[in-house]
Amino acid sequence: MPQIFKALASITAWTLFILGWLMLVFVVIFAATTPFEPETWEPWGAFDTTWILAVITLTLSICVMKLRQMLE
Repeated sequence: MPQIFKALASITAWTLFILGWLMLVFVVIFAATTPFEPETWEPWGAFDTTWILAVITLTLSICVMKLRQMLE
């Protein structure tokens, strides 16, 4: 397999990994600093969505790393 595919897989995996962790850090900071008010659920919907996207991003980074290992 050409080296360019391995390099692209590595760049993609690291980008997804860093993006996923940054999203998790921001979600934790957001949850810690936003007061919970039962009558307004809007900020917490964004919290849930970002948390799910962060977990999906980290899972995809693991999948891309496994694919990169298979390229060797």
